[in-house]
Amino acid sequence: METLTDKNISGKVLDHLGLVASTIDKLGIVGKIDAMLPISVNKGAKATMGQRVAAMLLNGLGFMDTRLYMFPEFLQNKPVDRLIGESVKAEDFNDDALGRCLDAIYEYGVNNFFSELAFPIGLEHGLLGKNANIDTSSLSLHGDYSKQDVINEAITQEETKESLKTPKITYGFSKDHRPDLKQIVINLATTGAAGFPIWMESHSGNASDKKILHEAAERMQKFCSTLKQSPSFMYVADSAMYSSCVNKSSELTWLSRVPEQSNISKDLLRQKDSNFCWTEIGKGYRICVVENKYKDVHQRWCIIFSEQAYKLETETLKRKVAKEKKVANNNLSKLGHQKFACEKDAKIVAKQFEKTLKYHAVKTTVEQIRKHITKGRPKKGVKGKVIGYKIVGEVANDFEKIEVADRPKGRFIIATNELDQKVLPDVKMLEEYKEQSKTESGFKFIKDDAFEVSSVFLKKPSRISSLLVIMTLCLMIYSVAQYHLRQSLKKKDEFVPDQTGKDTKAPTLKRVFKLFNGVQVLTIKIGDTTQELVINLTAKLKQIVRHFGKKAIEIYNLNEGGSGDITKC
Repeated sequence: METLTDKNISGKVLDHLGLVASTIDKLGIVGKIDAMLPISVNKGAKATMGQRVAAMLLNGLGFMDTRLYMFPEFLQNKPVDRLIGESVKAEDFNDDALGRCLDAIYEYGVNNFFSELAFPIGLEHGLLGKNANIDTSSLSLHGDYSKQDVINEAITQEETKESLKTPKITYGFSKDHRPDLKQIVINLATTGAAGFPIWMESHSGNASDKKILHEAAERMQKFCSTLKQSPSFMYVADSAMYSSCVNKSSELTWLSRVPEQSNISKDLLRQKDSNFCWTEIGKGYRICVVENKYKDVHQRWCIIFSEQAYKLETETLKRKVAKEKKVANNNLSKLGHQKFACEKDAKIVAKQFEKTLKYHAVKTTVEQIRKHITKGRPKKGVKGKVIGYKIVGEVANDFEKIEVADRPKGRFIIATNELDQKVLPDVKMLEEYKEQSKTESGFKFIKDDAFEVSSVFLKKPSRISSLLVIMTLCLMIYSVAQYHLRQSLKKKDEFVPDQTGKDTKAPTLKRVFKLFNGVQVLTIKIGDTTQELVINLTAKLKQIVRHFGKKAIEIYNLNEGGSGDITKC
């Protein structure tokens, strides 16, 4: 028997990448991209554009702790033939190949590329819901960019269309709380139970939510109208979109939070509780819905009270009241030691002090400051000379002011121009609005850890814009895979251990991915015989693999009666 050495045995890291590759295959991403971005193999190309995108998706979802740092070396120790195709090798996905792919996406049009890819997938797999939850976020960029790429002035109306094609890397309002870093803005819309990303745009780092949200919704609506199976979305957004919705004549159906800074909103939220006709809808919420015509737009306004939010906000109010009282007493004490030349000056300062208090009243009086100017003990009944005036007083809670400040706590307003109760019942308005959290979760996924762009092939802003497509496709793969796994677990009444070891039918995909750490493809060569084994697959991992379907079973070699090995001669 031949002695085995390191020349006979080699290993490749598979881990959870087979689950990613099988989801890419299920959604038909490679074939769809190849049809959009055809490439001639006769000109020396060794990997198609679809395969290059698949490589970047595997890279993007390969490291669950630092997954968005893209680099070609990632594939060097991976079983590329299993994950992407037998016709390609790791070295086919170098800087030049990936850079050209990003350039091709940019030339095609970032927005067009993603939407023409996402909508067919959503339709084919039943992932589209009734609503499109749309929002923006900023991505801080760690990199050295040339001066022509960086601007500081606000974006103008004329720049909007051009910035949509080539966003400027610049300073702007940072949702990452990193105003010291240049940034780019991503606009994202998700839909359905899976939180499926259906629309994305990249914008300059100083783009305004109030401007781009509504315009993005209009572009999305226009694109939907060109589809044979045109979905009719209601566009759900936060308060940044509300003003545009009511100020611009539009065919959009929308649901938005009403800005609390508007006077009409402030007046409504500050009304007494008895002025509302509340309807309990469970889970600590109650609502009051009224029809309203605001800026010539007929709307339904839903005033919402949240018991949980009220408790948190009133605790904050109590702390503010206590803090103001402490500061007010200190300031009043300082005023008491201050000497004024005349009574009028003291009264003016006392009045000004009273105006600084939001939650308290202060009773002040002005007293004379007297001093005996003669030597010796003063005679009984003799008052000293008035040398000045001082303020004395007492700070007390103004319960009327506090009660007024307490009224809007736990309350907010959402509005919609959908007046048909059959299409959108009153009791469903909050539920539909809360779906906005799926878009926020999408941003959290994309922004998990740092977005590093120091690699050479990401120097150009156009490539960074294209990379946002790859990042959003990573979110698509993740959200679809997680949704389908949870659905399959429920259907088959099976469980996956969570991070605490407890069984769950709704695991996070990140947790599932970590379970696959250490799974490898082991290749053994003896003479002319080559044998490949997928090792370190436990019974639980095999069970999970089967939930991902035929392609995953093939990648992890479970189609051989679960043996996990295959022989090549």
